[in-house]
Amino acid sequence: MKKTLIALAFLAAPAYAQEAQQAAPPPAVPEPQALTQAPVNPPMTGPRLLISTSMGDITLQLDSVRAPKSVANILRYVKEKHYDGTVFYRVAKGFVIQMGSWEANGKGRGIHPGPVPLESNNGLSNLRGTVALGREEAPDTAKAEFYINLADNTPLDHKADDLGANTGYAVFGQVTSGMDVVDAIGQVPTGDNGPMPGQAPITPIIVKKVSLLK
Repeated sequence: MKKTLIALAFLAAPAYAQEAQQAAPPPAVPEPQALTQAPVNPPMTGPRLLISTSMGDITLQLDSVRAPKSVANILRYVKEKHYDGTVFYRVAKGFVIQMGSWEANGKGRGIHPGPVPLESNNGLSNLRGTVALGREEAPDTAKAEFYINLADNTPLDHKADDLGANTGYAVFGQVTSGMDVVDAIGQVPTGDNGPMPGQAPITPIIVKKVSLLK
């Protein structure tokens, strides 16, 4: 979403021309457009989660009003202690950090079959600090994986011309404390020892426990 400014150059007519040539009028310069207001997510309502990691704690506020199926899916995995002892297996610097079903030894954990309906068209945007479900290319394929946005990643949002629910990634929560921990994880050295080549932390970032807060 960057605008490129193009400079226009004008050529002067030669001074020795025998006939005066009428200079063509310069192209009209469009009026500057008002800057579009940066998107802001509405307040989220629902349960909170505490992610205890080897680098510190992260607290999430979930939105069970706008993303009820996504939140219910995550809570099922939390109650089953699916995330305890896993790792943040993906660090894409300046983009996202991701966790879900992988252990430090590279072993994957079992996941529930069956689709989670894509709730990307819920009015929530992939802004810095938001949490969204990972998925495969097809829309209703999210399972246990989720990521935290390190920056405003609005290209991951539901597309305006999509009248259904086939595009984007469903935001279901927001980091409310521990964003410093998120940023620190987002800067660790990475290598190839993981499911995402080049994006696996060299020193494993352990998810000790994910707890439902009251």
